[in-house]
Amino acid sequence: MSTTEGTGRPQPTASPDVPSESAGDVAAEAPASKQGAGAVLALGALGVVFGDIGTSPLYALQTVFSIDHNNVKPTSVDVLGVISMVIWAITIVVSVKYVALLMRADNDGEGGILALVALLREKLRQPRRLAIAMVLGMFGAALFYGDSVITPAISVMSAIEGVVVVNPSLKQLVLPVSVAVLTVLFVVQRWGTEAVGKAFGPVMTVWFVVLAALGVPHIVRHPDILAALSPTYALAFVVEHPFTAFIAMGAVVLTITGAEALYADMGHFGARPIRTSWYAVVFPALALNYFGQGAMILHEPATIDNPFFNLAPSWATLPLVVLATLATVIASQAVISGAFSVSRQAVRLGLFPRLAVKHTSREEGGQIYLPVINWILYFGVLLLISVFQSSSRLATAYGLAVTGTLGLTSLLFLLLALRVWHWAMWKIVAYAVVVGLLEVTFFAANLTKVVSGGWLPLLIAIVVVTLMTTWRKGAGILAERRTELEGPLDEFVDMIRATGVPRVPGLAVFPHPNRTTTPLALRSHVTFNHVLHEHVVIVQIINENVPHIRHVDRVIVDDLGHADDGIVHVCVRVGFNDSQDIPKGLALAVGKSGELLVDIDEAHYFLSVLTVHATGTPRLRDWRARLFVWMAHNAASRTEVFHLPPERTVVMGANLDLKSREG
Repeated sequence: MSTTEGTGRPQPTASPDVPSESAGDVAAEAPASKQGAGAVLALGALGVVFGDIGTSPLYALQTVFSIDHNNVKPTSVDVLGVISMVIWAITIVVSVKYVALLMRADNDGEGGILALVALLREKLRQPRRLAIAMVLGMFGAALFYGDSVITPAISVMSAIEGVVVVNPSLKQLVLPVSVAVLTVLFVVQRWGTEAVGKAFGPVMTVWFVVLAALGVPHIVRHPDILAALSPTYALAFVVEHPFTAFIAMGAVVLTITGAEALYADMGHFGARPIRTSWYAVVFPALALNYFGQGAMILHEPATIDNPFFNLAPSWATLPLVVLATLATVIASQAVISGAFSVSRQAVRLGLFPRLAVKHTSREEGGQIYLPVINWILYFGVLLLISVFQSSSRLATAYGLAVTGTLGLTSLLFLLLALRVWHWAMWKIVAYAVVVGLLEVTFFAANLTKVVSGGWLPLLIAIVVVTLMTTWRKGAGILAERRTELEGPLDEFVDMIRATGVPRVPGLAVFPHPNRTTTPLALRSHVTFNHVLHEHVVIVQIINENVPHIRHVDRVIVDDLGHADDGIVHVCVRVGFNDSQDIPKGLALAVGKSGELLVDIDEAHYFLSVLTVHATGTPRLRDWRARLFVWMAHNAASRTEVFHLPPERTVVMGANLDLKSREG
């Protein structure tokens, strides 16, 4: 089922008493079936949600002890301090912040930083606070896009670089093999995260078992590494070597990459399966592997060149490379599916134009595929690989995107907790001290890498924020001008009745985003043809923030104050997993009004299209006007969105000029 998201206008939200069913038009399943589905979702979550954070052991500690952090030595103080930092960073940021707290902040099942913005927009009333939330959300989403481009490149390359441990002469194969693997990954996205998750879930289950199995023997031989469970070792490291510890934190943050993707992917699988998979499988496996790497480095310092692959015996290195490659492909899936969710939320918030969205599951409304976003990410990943050419060079660019998103998400969460959930002040302070201070330190440590690669996520963020602000401002101007051109609907209906415009047989349907103004196509039709169909239906689609609207609640018919003129307004309410199918909506409306006893198979559809040009208004600069026009022209087609029959659809409207200089 394909739909297109949004019109760039804020959409009403569903009332709390709107019944929610399973996705699409399928009746809710029995509880037993839901339990079975929960197990499948938990397995799918392993295959999609945790791929990013689950492959961090490949490169995180290697980066900590690399030449870029050569002040970190394989000594007892440094190793125990680093491992303690890693374990407590994962505990505080992932287990406490994201899994325990942030996943409670869902927007009807959807997660991610823009879901927080949507929640705040619904609840907050002060314009200043709303503006602050929107700006923070835009920058956080923009940094997440940077993460979505960097993660596939660094993850896949770090795994394939394992062949160099087997045979250094194979280094020249890393680049072409990485490109081939990533190409396959982006091609299969069209089948959706449900299909991908079912395929990847068993692989990731094996991966996490292997992570634990690789770490346990080294822990058994050197159990003294378990002392790092105490945060005092992290504090001792900071006290004894403050500068070294500060630099090390810039790489330690790589162990929590994927936390924001975990939150953004909540709409794909739901909170419960994600929590189950994290506490039962993922967290224990990661902890055991990091403890194992720490024990090995502490007692075999020469292994710091590639600690992950050195965990395995030599005979297992090549099979481990193959498994790691599969796992890193899956890691890329986590941020790709997260980018799909964030993009759809951006459209709903009026930050992007309409995007074609394919719903790939009838059970989970958040499982979607956005072709445009998919291929933009793909070409961005190829560009990064060709420029940086190694995972170690990409690692310097990675941390800033991650830590920036972490901090912005925390700011929005604190605003939600304070102003909407009304948390006690001591809880706010505790969160700020424990989580906020840690994230600020991570961010500051990564600011030292701006010159060596940290500029990359900043550049991506600047581009994305520019697109969002341009679209938001241009759409506002467009809405104002369109309202002027359309004029009030009630006045237009009164004019039709007063002037006696000739009526011809037939049913004319005019899709339109509101009840207050006149569709441009309707006004143009009367102006140029001087006739009107016997039956006129103005259809408004309202996107509700619930998965499904029942048929009996979906349609509202309004005769606009006159029951005898053949002109009615039909409001069709749809959930995010319902098709925006106008002919089906009309079929539901037939019989609800005496004026709609018509054959909808004979209906003709008139789309109002406002063609935008880059001249005519004093409120946008040259380049921003041209950028907005380009975005508007590339928005998804509403004919396909609304499932209108092409042979009975007419496009009518007007031209609007955007002046290319500021006044």
